[in-house]
Amino acid sequence: MAGLAAAFGSGAMTNTIADLEKSEVILVTGSNTTENHPVISSYIKRAVSFKGAKLIVVDPRKIPLTKFASIWMRQRLGTDVAWINGMIHVIIKENLYDKEYVETRTTGFEELKKTVEKYTPEYVEKITGIPENQIIEAARLYANAKAASIVYAMGITQHITGTDNVKSLANLAMLCGNVGIEGGGVNPLRGQNNVQGACDMGGLPNVYSGYQRVDNPEIREKMEKAWGAPLPDKPGLTVTEMMQLAHEGRIKALYIMGENPMVSDPDINHVKDAFENLDLLVVQDIFMTETAQLADVVLPSLSFAEKEGTFTNTERRIQRVRRAVSPPGEAKEDWKILCEISTRMGYTMNYGSAKDIMREIASVTPSYSGITYERIEQEGIHWPCPSQDHPGTPILHVEKFARGKGVFHAIEYIPPAELPDDDYPFFLTTGRILYQYHTRSMTMRTRLNAISSECFVEISREDAKSLGIKEDDIIKVASKRGEIKAKALITDTVEQGTIFIPFHYADAAANVLTNTALDPVAKIPEYKVCAVRIEKV
Repeated sequence: MAGLAAAFGSGAMTNTIADLEKSEVILVTGSNTTENHPVISSYIKRAVSFKGAKLIVVDPRKIPLTKFASIWMRQRLGTDVAWINGMIHVIIKENLYDKEYVETRTTGFEELKKTVEKYTPEYVEKITGIPENQIIEAARLYANAKAASIVYAMGITQHITGTDNVKSLANLAMLCGNVGIEGGGVNPLRGQNNVQGACDMGGLPNVYSGYQRVDNPEIREKMEKAWGAPLPDKPGLTVTEMMQLAHEGRIKALYIMGENPMVSDPDINHVKDAFENLDLLVVQDIFMTETAQLADVVLPSLSFAEKEGTFTNTERRIQRVRRAVSPPGEAKEDWKILCEISTRMGYTMNYGSAKDIMREIASVTPSYSGITYERIEQEGIHWPCPSQDHPGTPILHVEKFARGKGVFHAIEYIPPAELPDDDYPFFLTTGRILYQYHTRSMTMRTRLNAISSECFVEISREDAKSLGIKEDDIIKVASKRGEIKAKALITDTVEQGTIFIPFHYADAAANVLTNTALDPVAKIPEYKVCAVRIEKV
């Protein structure tokens, strides 16, 4: 969440993965950690099984991690602000919060206190469906811990209130003094191996590398001097904004690297129409993805195992990547392709190696200034690392926040953009499974694919019975945007009135159904909630 860069390291984990085993209480929400981040889930399970940690899981699905939870709160889709405010209400009412921390390290407490007054456990139960006694129990468990960590993922961010959800979790953590301590923190789990590194390098429309804002004249002047070229003074567009402008015919060319919007973007029919409106579509990838098949030009690039360079993982650790196998055919490093295109377009980009690029990164990025290949040869370093004698920063905000004082945000609950009605009476939520990865461009070509080779629809036993649906029946799922067909999986993982579909499968793409409604700040689509109808085929 780039909007939180000032206070919370641009959506980065404030603590390390290993630090989870130092937590007395771990709150996991919006993360099916066992299937989406299996390595990190092992730290959580070890903390519970061997270190005495208590686990609170807040998730509408009965995910595997609920087996390890002391408390599992099953909220209605899209009601996260309400249950977080409910916990904050209890903590303030019972004087369980860290008064010294709040007074010395934060601002905005009184406004937060005023806002959460109405979020009584009874009121929250009406919104969320979580029993009021669970809200009280979870609030007391979290607040009474000496160190409590929060772990979240896209189940929190992929809503029209995604930014509000993240800020609310930050409110909860700061209220109890859990930011800047061992075993605490607010820890978003990144969805892919170098998402953190891509964001760190300026892969966002409003910042250069290291989250240096493009609309800051001093920063822009520094970058112009380093690169020898004039730079724009206004933020660019997000992916979702680009797609809409392409659909309207106002963007005529798109260059897509390592992304497969024809499976991963919401309302895929809309995405296809947008691509057909373009004069030029260029795709740079390792396989002929569904998006690449629509491209005018396809540029073959290297996979992770064929590259030299660095990845920055979800805990902000900058790590070396080394070539393990030779690349096939005419495939080239991503940076070499970009350099060749840039040079032919009139701006010469001439680097000898990935190591040269890292030197430049360190020279213009304060949080990476101390990073050299020699220093990370054996073990990675956590940013910020401002100088070559600096050891790195495993835990953020230890003595103070990056902006000075942490800011409480008084946030009201807003319902999802689309709710069930007579025509579309079911909730749909989407996500990932253990055996497939993102849009399957890689995992469909491995033996993993044999374990889960086709799409399915998780449906409750009650809903299946009322609709006359049996296990493995083909069912049609339709939203206002389109329809797909897939096999029924009857389960108690989802509750009555809600279905779940993994988004990996192009031939029954869940994102044909999902809503393009956006978070107004982060411009993230509401993948996690929309209304659908179901019928047996």
